[in-house]
Amino acid sequence: MLNDIEKIFYSQEQLQAKVEELGKKISEDYKDKNLMLVSVLKGSVVFMADIMRAITVPCEIDFMAVSSYGNKTNSSGTVRIIKDLDRDIEGYDLLIVEDILDSGKTLSYIKEILMARKPRSIRVCTLLDKPDRRNSEIVADYSGFEVPNEFVVGYGLDFAQKYRNLPFIGVLKEEIYK
Repeated sequence: MLNDIEKIFYSQEQLQAKVEELGKKISEDYKDKNLMLVSVLKGSVVFMADIMRAITVPCEIDFMAVSSYGNKTNSSGTVRIIKDLDRDIEGYDLLIVEDILDSGKTLSYIKEILMARKPRSIRVCTLLDKPDRRNSEIVADYSGFEVPNEFVVGYGLDFAQKYRNLPFIGVLKEEIYK
């Protein structure tokens, strides 16, 4: 796997420091709220595990699984819900936890669906933000790092379901995904 990585953007230590920073800010902002973290599977599972441990206020968690990429490097534009939330979210202050905010199509779709279920609020926390690819009006409320328009893997992010277990964020060599 390491031979497939062109370069490392963010080390394990940099990721952990950023998670602690985000967790502190989220804890301050949600100290008197009814916080529910919603992880968008599968990519955000590593970030979700770390961020929820960095949050120091009470919170609940739930998971959604959606698909818009398949084994491709670009979103198909069609979002499918594979696993929906298990809980009623009415009255909760939702924080959607994402691995990467890319085109914004998937997140806009998820946010629209969840708003109809009457939560008190919805905000977005993303580890990575790729604004060069955005074609939706969505902005993250909490963002870890901005990344250029390169194909990144590791720390939960994948290509064809591989590389999620790398402890860093790296750029995948182009010959691997072309």
